[in-house]
Amino acid sequence: MKKTVSNANFKDTGFSYTLSLIAGKYKMVILYCLMEYGRVRFNDLRRYLGKISDKTLSQHLKELERDALICRTVYPVIPPKVEYSLSERGKSLMVVLDQLCDWGNENRI
Repeated sequence: MKKTVSNANFKDTGFSYTLSLIAGKYKMVILYCLMEYGRVRFNDLRRYLGKISDKTLSQHLKELERDALICRTVYPVIPPKVEYSLSERGKSLMVVLDQLCDWGNENRI
């Protein structure tokens, strides 16, 4: 069945909104890492991601935190300790990431 194109804008769709939250080279990988390992420190994320600058990682983490997909916990110790974890909203997105993983495993060429 063919769908007709309406006057609605793509940017007004749920698909577009979801993409806006996870767009970026590393955001889905960061989310996947937090799903797999739970609470993770900045340097551990950097090691997991490989070639990523501190600036880029920091920017992606700030955006994910702003969008309420991750939580940033700061511990009042010296030296400073900061950990990142999935928020409840971020955990709800993991269903979608799991489905992407399943699809990739089933359709690998």
